Amino acid sequence: MATDAIEKLIFIYNADTGLKNGLFDIAHKIFNPSTYECRLCELTFGTFREKRLWKNFRLEHTVQMEFLHKDEFLKTYASKFMPAYTFPIILEATAHDLEIFMTTKELKAMSDTQDLIAAINQKF
Repeated sequence: MATDAIEKLIFIYNADTGLKNGLFDIAHKIFNPSTYECRLCELTFGTFREKRLWKNFRLEHTVQMEFLHKDEFLKTYASKFMPAYTFPIILEATAHDLEIFMTTKELKAMSDTQDLIAAINQKF
């Protein structure tokens, strides 16, 4: 059986939206980075802005990418049939479904942005 083509990747950060949450995340990254719980944030963003290597990859890649905070994802994609995902996570959206593209465990195992880029490229 053929699998559906990936229409977009949905990157979901283990962080919520809002100024207060953003400031808390920045402080957490600066003062106690070893306990910060969003590896996806660390792989794609520095303390204050998107990493240049990641930004270039994101802009040049052919697949559409959507980036959401955990609260945005849960609101936008709310469904009683949605599995209980762990965050951060990367999902793939096809014409018919959402599937896991990269798990929280896989993201935690990556040492740097280049690992993330290589893992995404390997799946395409």
